Amino acid sequence: MATALVIGASRGIGHELARQYLQEGWRVIATARKPADCDALAAMGAQVHTLDVTNVEAVAGLGWKLDGEHLDVAILNAGVYGPRHDGFPVQADFDNVMHTNVLAAMRLLPILAPLVATTNGRLAVLSSKMGSLSERHSAVGSLYRASKAALNSVLIDTALTFGREGVTCVAFHPGWVQTDMGGATADITVEQSAAGMIHTLANLPASEHAAYLTYDGKPIGW
Repeated sequence: MATALVIGASRGIGHELARQYLQEGWRVIATARKPADCDALAAMGAQVHTLDVTNVEAVAGLGWKLDGEHLDVAILNAGVYGPRHDGFPVQADFDNVMHTNVLAAMRLLPILAPLVATTNGRLAVLSSKMGSLSERHSAVGSLYRASKAALNSVLIDTALTFGREGVTCVAFHPGWVQTDMGGATADITVEQSAAGMIHTLANLPASEHAAYLTYDGKPIGW
C-alpha cells in the first residue's frame, strides 16, 4: 500500500489531500495542531500525529515517530498568510509568517527527504505563484511573497541535497482556492486543487531538479 504524509491536514487543502488519498486507497499519515482536528482525521482513517510546525521539539519528535517509514509522497502544507496590510511589518507578524512558512520547512524537509528517498518518491511543498521572482507583477502581500520565495529556495536546496538519492521535489501553486485564506469568491474549490496536485504528483517524471508548478502541472518561473 502506498503511503502519503500530509503535514498540516486540519482543514482546507491539507484536509482534502488527506481525504482524497484515503479515498484512493492510500495509507495516510497526517498532522494537525489541535486534538479535535486530530480526532477528525483519525475518524477518516488517517494515522495522526499532533504537530505544531513552529515547535522545534515537536518537529524533532515527529522525526522519531516517522523513523523507518517509506513515504511515496510527502506534502508540507502548513502555512499562514499573515497580515493583510502591506504597511510597516511588526516583529510578531514577521516571526509568525517566517517561522511557519520557512523555518519549519528548513527543519522538516531534511527529516522527510530520506524517507521519501526509500521509494524514489515525491516531496512537495505548498508554495504560491506569489513567491515567484520572475513572474511577479504586484507587491501586494509582500511578507507572504517573501516567505514563499524563501520556501522555494529551501526546496531547491533540498533537491540539490537529496535529488541524487531519488527524491523528486516540487513547489506547488495550489491555485486561488476557496479556503479561509482564499475566500469564497476564489477561482477553484479545495477538491479541484487537491485532485490536481495528486494527479500532477502521480504523473511527475523523476528529476534531480526542483520543479515549480501550478496544481494542474503548468510550470512557473522561479
